[in-house]
Amino acid sequence: MEKIHLYFVPGLAASSKIFEHLTFPSHYEIHYLEWIDPIKNESIESYAKRLSALVLHQNPVLIGVSFGGIIVQEMKKCLQPQKTIIVSSIKTKFEHSYLSRLAKSSKIYRLFPFLVNHALEFSLRLVFGKRATERIGLYNLYLSKRDYNYLQWSLSNVLNWKRENADPEIVHIHGNKDEVFPIKYIKNCIIVENGRHIMILNKSKTISQLIQQNIESNEY
Repeated sequence: MEKIHLYFVPGLAASSKIFEHLTFPSHYEIHYLEWIDPIKNESIESYAKRLSALVLHQNPVLIGVSFGGIIVQEMKKCLQPQKTIIVSSIKTKFEHSYLSRLAKSSKIYRLFPFLVNHALEFSLRLVFGKRATERIGLYNLYLSKRDYNYLQWSLSNVLNWKRENADPEIVHIHGNKDEVFPIKYIKNCIIVENGRHIMILNKSKTISQLIQQNIESNEY
């Protein structure tokens, strides 16, 4: 059976470890794309083009989570994927939440790189109390990209993404309990019941099945 090549892009600051619980048939070959460092003042289009150079197979399937979902939509312009699938992400700037738009206008997102690099443990203990130890472990395991310039660039490009018209070929899988990109702002998606923003970790069986079903479908 001919191999199907799946290229995965993780969420903002995350490593490919977030995909470790997904399972696919043996004729699916998995490839993980880790974040590369952005060039100063680099456009998202330029970044996606450089990341696309790491895709070594024709007609791949591109799969991105959260900010990775935005990136694979930009990569789609450079490649000829047989399918592009986004999980817990957005298709246009209009699917941002009110809080995201507030963060954009107030520029408060510029504080996030500091929190990740210098005050993450303190912030988590303040919010989660005794549960913070578990949360800190998860963040340290999955949020491995802590470079200040990368974080600043990524946050700016998430919030300032300019796409206004959704690509009708994009397959969008989204949880109805997503805290980052609330479902009420999302249009035309496959809904995962009780799925939160991190459902790639705790609903991996469901996500795996939905990805496989959509790859094997002849329609977008």
